[in-house]
Amino acid sequence: MRLTTKGRYAVTAMLDIALHRHGGPVSVVDIADRQGISSSYLEQLFGKLKKAGLLQSVRGPGGGYQLSREADAINVSDIIAAVGEGVDATRCHGAADCQDGVICLTHDLWTDLSQEIDAFLRGVTLAALVDRREVQSVAFRQDQQARESERLIATQPV
Repeated sequence: MRLTTKGRYAVTAMLDIALHRHGGPVSVVDIADRQGISSSYLEQLFGKLKKAGLLQSVRGPGGGYQLSREADAINVSDIIAAVGEGVDATRCHGAADCQDGVICLTHDLWTDLSQEIDAFLRGVTLAALVDRREVQSVAFRQDQQARESERLIATQPV
């Protein structure tokens, strides 16, 4: 089973937006800085998330991205699916041709596991993640680091 970087980054970016949503639209540059993700890669992911109806963009000064629905109406499974990912524990990617074109002994086991993982991820909303103390603690640290970086840049001689 594998969750790729694309799925992980999409969830991370959506959670960052959910955490900072009360300050208005969140810029790609701010997310990229806080999360250590390339802004051009985020833009690619955001195109897919917008198409799936999970994000909307706001143009102009102070623009950026915001959730297109409430954080309690967006679950992790939807985010992963929006960027073309899925959690699949089967070797055959669900095609049931795992062993020389036919189903293998453990195909149903891995299919069941994939369904259980998806059910779990469907039950985890952005709002539930935002409410976690550990998530808030990490977000606070990231915000502190970002402010310190901005302060250092502002005090550099030109």
